[in-house]
Amino acid sequence: MLTPDQALSTIPEGLRRPLIDEFSNIVNNYIERKWLPAELSGGRFCEIVYTIIDGYSSGSYQPSPTKPRNFVDACRRLENNSKMPRSFQILIPRLLPALYEIRNNRNVGHVGGDVDPDHMDSSAVVSISSWILAELIRVFHGVTTEEAQKIVDLIVERRSQIVWKSGDMRRVLKPDLPLRDQILILLGSCTSKVQAGDLFVWTDYDNRSYFNRILRKLHDQRFIEFNGATGETVLLPPGYDEVAEILNIIS
Repeated sequence: MLTPDQALSTIPEGLRRPLIDEFSNIVNNYIERKWLPAELSGGRFCEIVYTIIDGYSSGSYQPSPTKPRNFVDACRRLENNSKMPRSFQILIPRLLPALYEIRNNRNVGHVGGDVDPDHMDSSAVVSISSWILAELIRVFHGVTTEEAQKIVDLIVERRSQIVWKSGDMRRVLKPDLPLRDQILILLGSCTSKVQAGDLFVWTDYDNRSYFNRILRKLHDQRFIEFNGATGETVLLPPGYDEVAEILNIIS
């Protein structure tokens, strides 16, 4: 199976790394409810994607991202290359201007927009950029859409700066936080289900019975889904909102 380290490896590193880093910024800022930075990163993400598609179209990549003088017109010109995959010729060039518009004219990149940065616009930025990144992976590697999306989920680990990670170990760098909050933050830093045993190790807690009671309480509150039989835990949508609130308080 394709690994995150292999994803888009045929693209020059001067484009590949900024693309992944900018997408990471979008998602991490979104999780932390930092709408303005998330939407600003969406604009930079557009410019990087344009540079990649333009390089694919011409057969020669720029060593680093470039910004065309007229972004909309530049995207329209990509539609003239019928030899590209349909998504590179039509879908992505038509999605990029819409994503760029959020950055430019929704009170993000410039003052005076009719809408302040908010959850709705940031959600659109995350969804569109996630689809575009997955589609790039699908085309460049010839994988299914499901496989491409899995790689996107693995590329970006949804975590805050207070979570340290090394190999399979994670730690919340504020050990004075309540156990409940540490569990939520740790789950929010992961992109897939986590075993309760791993969470127990990561929190460095010493009372497994009390730890399991906290898990069951979070489950009852619908912050997490906890399977007592398998030990699998995963953060639910209300849980992400709770993590955002915790991070806002301690930041």
